[in-house]
Amino acid sequence: MPRRLPAADGKPPAVTAPQFVGRARQLTAIREAVSRPPAIVLVEGEAGIGKSRLLQQWSATVAPPADGPPSGGGTTSGGRVLTSVCPPLRESHTLGPVVDAFRGIEVRAADLGLTGLAGALRPLFPEWAAGLPPAPEPLDDARAARHRLFRALDELLRALDVGVLVLEDAHWADEVTLEFLLFLAARLPDGGPNLVVSYRLDEIGPGSLLLRLMSRLPAGVTQTRIVLPPLAQEETASLVSSMLGGSPVSDEFAAFLHDRTDGLPVAVEESVRLMCDRRDIAFREGEWTRVRLSELLVPPTVRDCTRERIARMSPEAQSVLRAVATLGEPSPEATIARTADLAPPASRAGLAEAAGAAVLTDDGEGLWQYRHGLAAAAVHESIAPSDRRILHRRAGEAVENHRPTPAARLARHFREAGETARWVRYAERAAEQAVASGDHTAAVVQLDDLLATADLSPADLARIARNAALAALSRRDPVDAVYHRLVATLRTVLGDPALSGRQQAEIRNPLGRLLILGGEATAALGELEQAAAGLDHDPIEAARAMTYLGWAYAGPWPAPVHLRWLQRAALITDQIASPADRLNLAGNRAAALLMLGEEEAWDIIADLPHDGATSAERLDLARIHANVGTGALIWGRYADAERHLAVATRLADAEQAGRLRYNVEIERANLDWLTGRWDGLAERSAVLADADRDRPTTHLAGIRLSARLAAATGRRRTAAEQFQRVLDEAERLGAIDDTMEPAAALARLRLVAGDGRGALRVTDRPLEALRRKGVWVWGTDLVPARVEAHLATGDLRAAQRLVGQFARGLRGRTAPGPRAALATCRAHLAAAAGEHTRAAAAYARAARAWAVLPRPYETALAHERQAEALRAAERADQGRRLLAEQYESLFRLGAKGDAERVARRLRELGADVPRPWRGGRRGYGDQLSPREIEVVRLVTTGKTNREISRILAKSPATVDQQLRAAMRKLKVASRTALAVVAVEAGLLGEEGPGAGLS
Repeated sequence: MPRRLPAADGKPPAVTAPQFVGRARQLTAIREAVSRPPAIVLVEGEAGIGKSRLLQQWSATVAPPADGPPSGGGTTSGGRVLTSVCPPLRESHTLGPVVDAFRGIEVRAADLGLTGLAGALRPLFPEWAAGLPPAPEPLDDARAARHRLFRALDELLRALDVGVLVLEDAHWADEVTLEFLLFLAARLPDGGPNLVVSYRLDEIGPGSLLLRLMSRLPAGVTQTRIVLPPLAQEETASLVSSMLGGSPVSDEFAAFLHDRTDGLPVAVEESVRLMCDRRDIAFREGEWTRVRLSELLVPPTVRDCTRERIARMSPEAQSVLRAVATLGEPSPEATIARTADLAPPASRAGLAEAAGAAVLTDDGEGLWQYRHGLAAAAVHESIAPSDRRILHRRAGEAVENHRPTPAARLARHFREAGETARWVRYAERAAEQAVASGDHTAAVVQLDDLLATADLSPADLARIARNAALAALSRRDPVDAVYHRLVATLRTVLGDPALSGRQQAEIRNPLGRLLILGGEATAALGELEQAAAGLDHDPIEAARAMTYLGWAYAGPWPAPVHLRWLQRAALITDQIASPADRLNLAGNRAAALLMLGEEEAWDIIADLPHDGATSAERLDLARIHANVGTGALIWGRYADAERHLAVATRLADAEQAGRLRYNVEIERANLDWLTGRWDGLAERSAVLADADRDRPTTHLAGIRLSARLAAATGRRRTAAEQFQRVLDEAERLGAIDDTMEPAAALARLRLVAGDGRGALRVTDRPLEALRRKGVWVWGTDLVPARVEAHLATGDLRAAQRLVGQFARGLRGRTAPGPRAALATCRAHLAAAAGEHTRAAAAYARAARAWAVLPRPYETALAHERQAEALRAAERADQGRRLLAEQYESLFRLGAKGDAERVARRLRELGADVPRPWRGGRRGYGDQLSPREIEVVRLVTTGKTNREISRILAKSPATVDQQLRAAMRKLKVASRTALAVVAVEAGLLGEEGPGAGLS
């Protein structure tokens, strides 16, 4: 007969906690990584695989700090170790895990030598308030406030000499906590703490910032990634043996357990405890084995194991376990007792029993939690719905006494309790706290849950819906599953007949702006139009909605409709008392007018300030100047673009507005491409494309830069794939203006391949949209490519009609970029008509127009066409010389593919291919520099050199030098001739010298 080993009182043998088994290699890997800073250690594994146990084992080897245990945490040779765990909450607490890491550190904040920046920590550490500096001035921009908070936390970590920060279960971390980890990772080379992060890969969403921590690291940082596998059968046997006094287990028993638990340590442990409780194992012939192999049924999941084990405990222990599962995160004894509705003695007895059974554990600071999260989930799910509501109500009432008030936890408890009024109160407070710290996603999730689930009054419904939409507009990745869920919710809310027209308008206004981000342009215009009609009580928001209706980049409306909305917005703006609001509305209106190609915009822009008195004003001005810079690029006013983007950069840097600064960097890269400053642009395009993959518009801007360079260097297949990707996404988003360039580029690639009809097809939809909109300043790239496609297919009349439309659309507009494109189109027509002498002169005019901007790539291509026209006009020697010059220009620029094409043509003509100079600093060659363009523009308005020097803050000698350089490059000998060339280049439009210049 097999021998059982019951205790003397007939109870089954005691089961101890398992020893550390099967992870020696991983433990060594952590030790070695941390010993070689700067380092990030990633510990990956499924639930119950032993991530926490591994980190606990590593932490146990860390020596206590020199000043003794009370300081909190151990130390490595590189400093203190801080550890925290992200709780599995429905709505995670913003920065909660980071704050929890400091729990138990007994230091006086005043003794740490913190700077005034640490005053930002007061809301997170109220218990240290007496020793922290005063709170700094509030920032209106949540992102700037969040960045300041990150810097303050980093300063605290360094002041405490933290060498390693451990964050467990990072898959449950809130977005701001993950952003803080990325912030620390970026600073690791400067001596920040090493990071040890554990997570479950299968619970990381596709847009999680945790993926960025896993994939992109700063230079010099070592990443160690440890993936924990299930235990092997022999390791399972060792684990079971360690729980049963060290005696071996039978092969059959080990194989059975390993098969049923898949080697998951937590499942092995829970199964063994249950089997011992049921007396289903026996000690026989020197080893532990199962009693009856055929009849024993081990629960296949941890849920079944846990529920059956808990059912064997006393009522007090069960009440405590249900309370702890309901609370959902480490909680003190008093809170557990109140949630369980137990007197303190009964609660303590229940805690002791649960701890003795190794179900609960305390953290040494008086906070109790489940040893395994799976067990907590199993218990919570087993509670009857009616009992669960009661438990959550008690939990909420107990937690209400905590300070600072944990609003997100309270919202969760009162939601589950069905206490709508208190749920609404705390959910809105939690959303406010999340927005203040920059975690707009958490705010949206909280408020969307209210809108979709709670029975709300019309006033509550309208307020919460509006705030949810406003929070969604500031999210890092505005278009994802959260976005789509909220949009659906808001549309449902708007169908509520109890809402007044005013309340509906207040929801439609931000909803319309959200739909713009999601590419639903037509729907967005519909929502904003209805909003504008119902916002008479709020003139600022009414003007804002009308300004959005004036943006022409999307939707079916022609330009005059957008212009009428901007005119209505201007009338309202003039009546607004607040200077800050007037500036915001006027600046945004100016940018919208630029997009429409309206000269009026430059009058408004001339009055824009370059700095603000407050943080909010500076951020607003940064955005406005960035938008103006973008519009100036469309017009071809590159010197203006450079000035406004420089202002935007300075203001964004001053306010630490990283996202805005990134957008400005994209436009500066576009400017460098257009003006021929290609050095390092390939590397910048790769960084821009890779840096923000979770924001499609900015990610694709980097792809577009890369595609331009690929086309210029002759990598046509790569360029075609990338331009097609940009075009498809722009069409999906409804961004009409962004379809022009990629469609034109694809058309040019098809023309090179001899596919004129393919070039027409790829430009069909963008051209139709351009004609429908009537915003012809967008046609700089598209129209010349379309004209060439018509000519390639023999349709001269269609090409002539399009050039005529283009000319009429640009009439009265001083947009030198589109006008240079118009000059190129006219030259194409002359060449197609066989008028070679006239074509050569027309291409020369086009080249001068491009050179004035300057846009050297297009200048060289126009000169190349001029050279061919000269040859056709029997001026072969002049044509060959000009063609050779373009080879050098294209080679120096970096357009190697075009240079090779010109070289082949020279060889066909029997001419030598020049050997371009490869050394020294690259200048502008025969192209005008941005500074020379500034001088030329002012000369053409009749300004003297002294007047120009005063306007541009330059010395008269510098102005004279730049004027002479411009005259030499444009091959003119007088100021009058310079003005004539400028007129031919389209710089002054059709109104004559001085018209429309700002």
